[in-house]
Amino acid sequence: MISALMPTFKRVDLAFEHGQGACLYTADGRRFLDFGAGIAVSSLGHGHEGLVKAIAEQAGRVMHVSNLYRIPQAEKLADRLVAHSFADSVFFCNSGAEANEGMVKMIRKTQSGRGHPERTRIICCTGAFHGRTLAMIAATGNPAYLEGFGAPVEGFDHVPFNNMNALRAAITPETAGIMLEPIQGETGIKQADPQFMTGLRQVCDEFGLILALDEVQTGMGRTGKLFAHEWYGVTPDVISVAKGIAGGFPMGAILANEEVAASMGAGSHGTTFGGNPLACAAGNAVLDVILADGFLPQVERTGAVLGETLDALVRKHPTVFELARGRGLMWGLKCRLPVAQVQAQVMAEGLLTVTAGENVLRLLPPLIVTPEECREACEILSRAAQALEAAEQQKNKTESQTERHA
Repeated sequence: MISALMPTFKRVDLAFEHGQGACLYTADGRRFLDFGAGIAVSSLGHGHEGLVKAIAEQAGRVMHVSNLYRIPQAEKLADRLVAHSFADSVFFCNSGAEANEGMVKMIRKTQSGRGHPERTRIICCTGAFHGRTLAMIAATGNPAYLEGFGAPVEGFDHVPFNNMNALRAAITPETAGIMLEPIQGETGIKQADPQFMTGLRQVCDEFGLILALDEVQTGMGRTGKLFAHEWYGVTPDVISVAKGIAGGFPMGAILANEEVAASMGAGSHGTTFGGNPLACAAGNAVLDVILADGFLPQVERTGAVLGETLDALVRKHPTVFELARGRGLMWGLKCRLPVAQVQAQVMAEGLLTVTAGENVLRLLPPLIVTPEECREACEILSRAAQALEAAEQQKNKTESQTERHA
């Protein structure tokens, strides 16, 4: 018999009653160090006083009015995002997939406004993840996500990540823009090469294309900069953000330069819930923290500590872990054993993580995590690795004994 909750998720048999900082607690008092952060969403951790207060106070005033009216909280949040980014204008929505959908519409609309309505195709990279809507699974291009949903939505061409020759070869008179993640999260924390990112801006300028970056997972301080593209010194035309933007309250946004934003006149796009007073109160509370003096440099320093301890972990347990890669507080451990097996043992030791492609264990702690908590996480990972090593040794011993008696 099917469950009341549709079975689209393989849920772990854990339920959390409350959280504080980088930790979550079950009803029976078990403590877990949270290095999943709701898949990079809980940017300020759990129970953050400023965020909780902002949401509670706004909920007591007005939660939703629709975009038929001015929303001062949205105007304030948009002003702040514009002031601290390349963007000239912001559209608020509810999720990363929705932000990416809107971004694709903006790319096409901009090209139409330039007199090129035939330019509708978007070049994407293999290994990407752009969301679960029909168009975004087509943009992602992963056969596992496309299976069973009929013909993929037209308009997306795929090239290997970090391959500029292949990207240039894919450009046609119908190409409108390029959309990719500066760091691919779902397929194992793979960073764009600096030369590739620089080349993207050059090729877009050369061919009149729109450069669109999916910063849903990498944005809002995750890498130690407000947006990951800042590390490359590359200015996009439009980006999508979501996940950590409101610290756990559902929210997404599209940040665009003037040309792209101006292409979207009244009635060209819309949202019922996007940018409502409650969501924007949460977004402003998150920005209060992220934009405070010294916060992002601290994320960078803490991320460096995490990276160093993960490198030491790999050296200590080479039969369990192959390598660590990442930036800021976005790291992946490539495993030699099946990643599901590693994750289960790590969870048994009290650490929450997220799996990714290429047999990678993802570590995405809240941005408020401390260096001490990062070291604790690596100690837990080491204990889990020791248990896995012992189990493998016992397994090999048993198999050897069985072969001798055969």
